[in-house]
Amino acid sequence: MNLYEMPEYKEIVIDFCTESEQLFDQLETHLTNLEDDLSNTSELEKFGQIIDRIMGAAKSIQASEIATFCELGKVIGYKSSQVRDIPLLEVVVAILFDALDLLRKMIKSMRDGNNNSMKNLNTKAFTTRLNWLSNKFKDIERSSCAINGNLNQNSIDDLMKSLGL
Repeated sequence: MNLYEMPEYKEIVIDFCTESEQLFDQLETHLTNLEDDLSNTSELEKFGQIIDRIMGAAKSIQASEIATFCELGKVIGYKSSQVRDIPLLEVVVAILFDALDLLRKMIKSMRDGNNNSMKNLNTKAFTTRLNWLSNKFKDIERSSCAINGNLNQNSIDDLMKSLGL
């Protein structure tokens, strides 16, 4: 049993959900700002910093599915902040909006006590997009995206596998 499934931690889980929902609003603002001005890639840095906070909190309550999706969002945010290809950035924004939507649904499932959040969500098409997008950034290295060293395509593939995808 994960920490977030234990009744004695219900208040902590509710606090996590509430804070995550507030941070999701900030993430949405950064994506909207970027959508309005695709040259303002500093919004992706801010996105990466905020989603990293959610990832850390999710890990602390053993919500590994949420943490993994956040980690993928963080990597895409940070790495795409290094790109100046406007059409690619348009795709990044769309995919990160989709990731945010999935995370909102996962948090809602957690808040409602439905601990099988991933099983109730259709993530197959989203995973295909994440794989495609991660390939676009395979040559970009960032220390802030390290998972036991530099995040490479194999590490991203491992994250996907941990989600059962």
